[in-house]
Amino acid sequence: MANYILSIDQGTSSSRAVLVNSRGTIEKISQSEFTQHFPSPGLVEHDANEIWSSQLKVIRGLFEDNTIEPENVSGIGITNQRETCLLWNKKTGAPLGRAIVWQDRRTANACDQLNASGKFDWIKEKTGLVVDAYFSATKIAWMLKNYEGVEELLKTNDLCAGTIDSWLIYKLTGNHYTDPSNASRTMLFNINSNTWDTELLDLFEIPRSILPEVIPSNSNFGKIKSEILGVEIPIYGVLGDQQAALFGQMCHEPGMAKNTYGTGCFMLMNTGSKKVNSKAGLLSTIAWQLEGMNPVYALEGSVFIAGAAIQWLRDGLKIIDETPDSEYYALKVEDTKGVYVVPAFTGLGAPYWDMYARGGIFGLTRDVDKSHIIRATLESLAYQTYDVLNCMLEDSSVPIRVLKVDGGAANNNLLMQFQADMLNTIIERPANTESTALGVAYLAGIRLGIWTKETLQSNINPAECFYPEMDKAKRSTLLRGWAKAVSRCKDWEDKD
Repeated sequence: MANYILSIDQGTSSSRAVLVNSRGTIEKISQSEFTQHFPSPGLVEHDANEIWSSQLKVIRGLFEDNTIEPENVSGIGITNQRETCLLWNKKTGAPLGRAIVWQDRRTANACDQLNASGKFDWIKEKTGLVVDAYFSATKIAWMLKNYEGVEELLKTNDLCAGTIDSWLIYKLTGNHYTDPSNASRTMLFNINSNTWDTELLDLFEIPRSILPEVIPSNSNFGKIKSEILGVEIPIYGVLGDQQAALFGQMCHEPGMAKNTYGTGCFMLMNTGSKKVNSKAGLLSTIAWQLEGMNPVYALEGSVFIAGAAIQWLRDGLKIIDETPDSEYYALKVEDTKGVYVVPAFTGLGAPYWDMYARGGIFGLTRDVDKSHIIRATLESLAYQTYDVLNCMLEDSSVPIRVLKVDGGAANNNLLMQFQADMLNTIIERPANTESTALGVAYLAGIRLGIWTKETLQSNINPAECFYPEMDKAKRSTLLRGWAKAVSRCKDWEDKD
């Protein structure tokens, strides 16, 4: 009987299910987009029930043609969008309201007040995070004050709070668990002691009783209910999406780094057992923790808008029909004619951490057409990655000679070549860019003894590489223009 791992990949814009075979390669993928809700500028929400229904649909979709039976699945891994969080009724499983997405800015004022009170360094030392509306703590605190039914459920101990991984685990098994990689993104978890932090919980007025139990990333999180696939299958791996991509890119040693081009853009460097305290605006986070071992840490730069900018071209401006069209139109022109797009639709992440920045298009002239704007939007992903890599070099003093890449936009050859030129670094793209889904599948499969890190490494197909070609003077000119454009977008929205 074949050993398959089912990887549940719940992202910001779509729910996916991926079946990984015993060779460590992908057998099948099922995907379904779900609705993005924007109640007002700066607010981003998801319907948690729609997330669940879309995830259930794609899980079952893998087995519809009966070529592979669920009985052949040995274990499950879950990876997820990270800081997005929600409240739900433990008895009924009903969400109290929409999930608040990581991109949401509604708690920016609360973060300003924390920073003004001198709590920034104190929180960063405990959590590795900067004080920003990006993270879950202020979102959960806001929901506790604004969603109906909170007080009644608190009295009966029937209120649950958590990130999307814990929501899926609850729906699949009835258990309320999370892992350290996700807990470390809440701004409530002490990454030094690897526990929920009592002082932080008191600061945000969040009861410990509503939060999930934190267990190692390759623990047994429980078996899924038989009504889901007709069999009970154990969950043996849980990782936040960016940590899963780090694991999937086989960045298992300190100093190894990857960049994922998803809805956002996230660069992580494995720093091993050492937590690096960034002085350059990056985050320290837990990459993973295996049973019986200390946590592995990572240095992270988070860019809020990457692939979402391409979605904006498609769904907002409607100047492309499909995401891959972006490369087609960008190749129609030699350059952007001096146009820069800064996609700060929900503020700027690392290294700026400006919750009040907003997007802009700069350098427009009469001879600019849609191809130039599309190309400038693609190039913005590379520029933002440059900003993060510079900070990572400053913090770690370790030169990155090769950057591993994955995610949807990593399939864009024009973008990858431009990225190599901007970083003056070799870009290494794996044969399969589904590193997030593969990473958590690998984690679960190693726990089950299906493969080892060594056998996985030997199974991975050779990567495609992009080498720097641009001369230093042109690179410097382009980067100066980018810095000027970013400066125009900073602190755009008035603070209340």
